[in-house]
Amino acid sequence: MVAAVTAEGGHVAIIGQPDVGLLAAAEMGADLSRIAVIPEPGADPVEVAAVLMDGMDLVVLGLGGRTVPATRARAVVARARQRGCTLLVTDGDWQGASARLHAHVSGYEIAGGRDGTPTPGCGRISRVRLAMRARGRAIGHPARAVGG
Repeated sequence: MVAAVTAEGGHVAIIGQPDVGLLAAAEMGADLSRIAVIPEPGADPVEVAAVLMDGMDLVVLGLGGRTVPATRARAVVARARQRGCTLLVTDGDWQGASARLHAHVSGYEIAGGRDGTPTPGCGRISRVRLAMRARGRAIGHPARAVGG
């Protein structure tokens, strides 16, 4: 999403994600000059996100395991809508979210060695398989699983 938004001229803020993969984003076409990264937003990352919505098209907010109560979540979502900003929340519980996605790595494919056969512990990861589950009001089904 970050690559798509910035490649089209939009601005993105990434908050509370100290391990964000900017190299991967750049390889996918992201314009790094259009990304603001706040890896350690302090005690209230939600407030930091709310302030940054004024100038951003996408805000990626890492909650660090926190839970945001429904009343506060509604206020921040209303601000995002008012500002025309998309809010993507990770690593926490955002009460009242219209959709929830859960993904985990279900497997890897390793590029082969000299004879085409991968050597255990060596090689380059050529593909990562994800198992994803989506649920919520915006999905259209109570729960849906994808991948394997």
